[in-house]
Amino acid sequence: MVLEIAIFLVSIFALSWLSSSFVKTMVEIARYLHWREFIVAFFVMGFAASLPNLFVDLNAAFQHLAPLAFGDIIGGNLVDLTLIMAIVVFFSKDTVSTDSKMVQGSSIFTFLIAVLPIFLIWDGKVTQKEGAILIFAFLIYAFWLFSKDGRFKKVYSKAKKQSNIPVVKKWVFIKNIIKIILIIVVLLAASQGIIMAAKSFQAGLGVSMSLVGVLIVALGNCFPEMYFGIVSGRKGEGWMIVGDMMGSVIVCATLVLGTVALVAPFQITDMSVFLTARIFTVVAAIFFLIAIRTGKRITKQEAVLLLFIYVAFLLTEIFIK
Repeated sequence: MVLEIAIFLVSIFALSWLSSSFVKTMVEIARYLHWREFIVAFFVMGFAASLPNLFVDLNAAFQHLAPLAFGDIIGGNLVDLTLIMAIVVFFSKDTVSTDSKMVQGSSIFTFLIAVLPIFLIWDGKVTQKEGAILIFAFLIYAFWLFSKDGRFKKVYSKAKKQSNIPVVKKWVFIKNIIKIILIIVVLLAASQGIIMAAKSFQAGLGVSMSLVGVLIVALGNCFPEMYFGIVSGRKGEGWMIVGDMMGSVIVCATLVLGTVALVAPFQITDMSVFLTARIFTVVAAIFFLIAIRTGKRITKQEAVLLLFIYVAFLLTEIFIK
C-alpha cells in the first residue's frame, strides 16, 4: 500500500506539473496566433486543468473501470465548485469579482452543465447517444461564448505588460507544438499510475471503485485548478479564477464525459454510491450560482459556506460508508 500511495502522489504531482507546463506552452502559442485573453482563460486553462481527468477517465474506461471515471468527474466538479473555489478566494487579495455579463451568463451554463450528467445517468447507463448530447451541450456553450465580438477585444499578449518578453518566433511555435505532443504522451503514462494506485486503494481499504473515484482521484485531479486559481488570486485576476473554474467544470462534464461515453459507453450497476455525491453536487451548483450572481462577487464569507458544503459532503460520505 505504501508503494501505491507513493505512485499515486507522484502521478498526481506529474499531472499537475504537466498541466502547468501545458498552460505555459499554450500561452506562447496563443501569443504567436494572437488569440484573445478570453480564449486563454475559458478554453486553454479550462481544458488544461481538465487534462488529468481526460486521460485518467479514458484510461479507466478502456480498462472497464467506468465507476472510477464517473466518480472522478462528479467528485471533481463538486470539489471545484466548493473546496477549490473556497481556497482560491481565501488566497485572493480581496473578494473575487464576477462583475461581467459574460461571467454572469456563463454561471447559468455552469449550473446547468454541472447537473446535466446527474440526470443523464439516472438509469445507470451512459450511452454513445448521451455522450453526443454532452458534447453538443459544450458546442452550444461555445457558440454562445463566441457569438459576440465584444468579448474578444483584448488580445492576450504578456509583451504588452512586460516589454522585455520577446515576440514568439516561428521556430519557437513549432517547438511548442512538439512539446505539447510530448506532454500528452507523458500525461497518458501518469494517468496509468493513478489507475494502478486506485485499484490498490480499492483492495486495501475495502471500498468500491466509485468511492475511490469520488473521494481520492477527484481530489487529486483538482490540484491544477487550485494552483492556477491561487496564482491568479494573488495577482487580483478575478476573471481568470472564475473562468478557469467554470471552464474546468464545463469541460469535464461535457467534453471529458462525452468523449468517454463515445469511445467506451458504460453502465454502473450500483448507483447508490453516487447518491450523496449527486445530492451535494446539485446543492453546490445552486450555491455557486447564488454566490456569483449575488453582489457580482464571491466574498470570503461565501467561500466559508462553499467550504462547509464540501466538508458536510465528506463527513456524510465517510460515515454512511
